[in-house]
Amino acid sequence: MANVIAIAGKGGVGKTTLGGLLIQTMCAEGRRPILAVDADANSNLNEVLGVDVEMTLGDVRENVLHDAEALSQKIPSGMTKADYTEMMLQRCLAEDDDFDLLVMGRSQGQGCYCYVNGLLQAQLAKLIPNYKYVVVDNEAGMEHISRGILPKVDIMLLVSDCSRRGVQAAERISELIEECHMKPKMIGLIINRAPNGQLNDGTREEIEKSGLTLLGVVPQDEQVYEYDCEGRPTSSLPENSPVRLALLEIMKKINLAA
Repeated sequence: MANVIAIAGKGGVGKTTLGGLLIQTMCAEGRRPILAVDADANSNLNEVLGVDVEMTLGDVRENVLHDAEALSQKIPSGMTKADYTEMMLQRCLAEDDDFDLLVMGRSQGQGCYCYVNGLLQAQLAKLIPNYKYVVVDNEAGMEHISRGILPKVDIMLLVSDCSRRGVQAAERISELIEECHMKPKMIGLIINRAPNGQLNDGTREEIEKSGLTLLGVVPQDEQVYEYDCEGRPTSSLPENSPVRLALLEIMKKINLAA
């Protein structure tokens, strides 16, 4: 069974950036095969990794739930609706040299994401046994945790910025994980975008109060901002990038890097 690493935290703390760098570093360390999962309706993990995505699970939802006449015109002669749906789902798996990527995406217009969440849950159940590692970039907040989208989690990485609110959000997610009986082997906190890689006393006090295990501190790096503005994949940051070096030390602590 694959080792499932899930990344969670409140919005805007840099989960996707760290997730993409984590995946790229694991590949460089020879920890393959990897299934990367963008479980956020507002998906952009593929941009961090520099991968083109042909289709998302949200796109499948739009194709399959169209009106019957339009759908019948799309399905090739002799193919059932179930076979057509399966073909669409297979197109959602983007294959790179070192990893595969599955993107949740979003449905169009109004309505909830229950159907897309169901597709994601079903696909993960089928795909996870085929990989040694699975890295899941969760949406902001706690919905995927409470919905039980993942069949299991081995390592839960909670990402926060330097704010007390970010640490408090991570603590609430940790409490929800316990309430949902997920029982990961490890839960750890990563503080991202710390000025000069340092924590102030207030943030340290909040971390101690939360009882969370601090795995490491990733410094604020203007180069990450520049790459994003230029549309360059963050996973192509140089090896001596302060963000890369800090993340590598964290990965060593959790046995994901030598």
